[in-house]
Amino acid sequence: MQEALAALVACDTTIPPGSGYPAVCDLIERLFAPLGGRAERIRVPEELWTVPGLHGPRVNLVLRPDMGGRGGSPDGRHAEIASAMIYFHIDTAPVGEGWTKPALALTREGNRLYGRGTADMKGTIVAVRDCLLRLKESGLPLAYSPVLAFCTDEEGGRYPGIRYLAETTDLPDVLLNLNGSAEPRIWAGCVGSIDMMLTVTGRTAHSGEPDRGRNAIDMALPALNALNALKPTVEARTTPMPAPPWAAGPLHARLSLTAIHAGDKGSAIPGLCRITLNRRYLPEEREADVRAEIEATVAAALSHLAPEDWSLEETGHLPPVVDPDGPATRRWTLARAAAWGLPESAFRRYGSGTSSDFGWVQRAGQTHMLLGGLARPDRNVHAADEFTTTDDLADLSRAIENFLRADFDPEPGGDQPSAAQPGSAQP
Repeated sequence: MQEALAALVACDTTIPPGSGYPAVCDLIERLFAPLGGRAERIRVPEELWTVPGLHGPRVNLVLRPDMGGRGGSPDGRHAEIASAMIYFHIDTAPVGEGWTKPALALTREGNRLYGRGTADMKGTIVAVRDCLLRLKESGLPLAYSPVLAFCTDEEGGRYPGIRYLAETTDLPDVLLNLNGSAEPRIWAGCVGSIDMMLTVTGRTAHSGEPDRGRNAIDMALPALNALNALKPTVEARTTPMPAPPWAAGPLHARLSLTAIHAGDKGSAIPGLCRITLNRRYLPEEREADVRAEIEATVAAALSHLAPEDWSLEETGHLPPVVDPDGPATRRWTLARAAAWGLPESAFRRYGSGTSSDFGWVQRAGQTHMLLGGLARPDRNVHAADEFTTTDDLADLSRAIENFLRADFDPEPGGDQPSAAQPGSAQP
C-alpha cells in the first residue's frame, strides 16, 4: 500500500485551486488497472462550481472493477448482488504552515505515514485497492459488487462532485463514505457548513499619502468587529445530536473568520480586501435564517459605505446529515469490529461538528449511508504533519473486505463474526 500512497500524496490536489483532478484521475486509473472493469469520467459543469480562486476541470471518476460477478453464499448458492458505492474525495486541504516533514511527499516514521491526504483521505483509496486485489485473487463470493466514486471539491467550493452524481444519476442503495473516522463510531450525522466571502473595494494609494486612496482593510474593520460580536450569540446554540465522546459538552453552532487577503507590501494601502467566514449550522437551524443573520450583520456594519463598495457571496455549502442509519449499518459496524479486534459494544453513536458533502446526497433523496475512514483526533487532519498509521490502513482494508464478503456473518450469535484473518492486509 505504501508505494501507491506515496504516488497519491505526491499528486497535488489541494483546493484552492483544485486544478489537479485530471492528473489524479489518470493516476487512480493506473493504480486500479489490475482489477479491470470500466472507468467513467463525469465532469461537473463549470457554471455550477466556479468561484474566485478555483480553476481547472472538475472531474469525478467512477470505477466499476471486474470482480467476476461473484455473488453467492458459502453454501454455493448464487444470486444477483446489489452494488455498494464506496466514496472518496480526491481533493485535500491546503498544505498550510508548520510542517516538519515534506507535505507532498510520504514520510514513514515507525508505523506513522506523514503527508497531506494520508488520513483525509488518500489513505482510504489504497486501503480499498489492497482489499479488492485480495478479494479478486481469493475468488470468494461477494455480498456487494463495489462501485468506486472519486469525487471533487469536498474540501471547498460551491458544488461538490458527489452532489452532482446524486442529482444526475441513480446511486446504489448502499453508500459507504470513507471520509470519516477510524474510531469505533456509528455515524449519527453532522452539522452543516456555509462559507461566505466578503469583498470590500477601496482604492490603492501610496502609504505615505493614504488620503489619495481608500484603505480596504480599514473599510472592512466594522464588519469584522460586528461578526466577532455575533460569534457568542451563534455559538450559544446547541443540538441534541450526540457529541463525540471526547467533547466537553454538546455540539455547538460555530462562526469563524477563516481567511483575510489584502495588500502585498508596506508602501501601498490595499484597494481590495477579501474575508472568508465559515458558519457551522445545526440541523435545527433554518438555512435561510443562517444566511440572513450574517447578511444583516454585515449590511448594518457597512451601512456607511456605498453598495458598490462591498459584496457578500456564498462560496461553499454542505447541508447537515441527519439519521443516516439503515439496513447495512450493523453489518458495517460488525465488519469494523472484527477488523480492529473490538466488541460491538465498543462502538458509540455520535455526530460531528465537521461537515460532509453527503448532506447533498440526503437532499437528493437517499438517506441511508455509512461512514468510516482513517481520521482520529490526533491525526492532524487539515493541520501540519497530517498522518495515518500502517495499522489503521491494514485494519480498514480488512473491514471493507469483511463488509463485501458474502461469507461474513453479520449475526454472530455471541461469537465474533467470520472475518478476514489478521495480517492479511499489507501496509
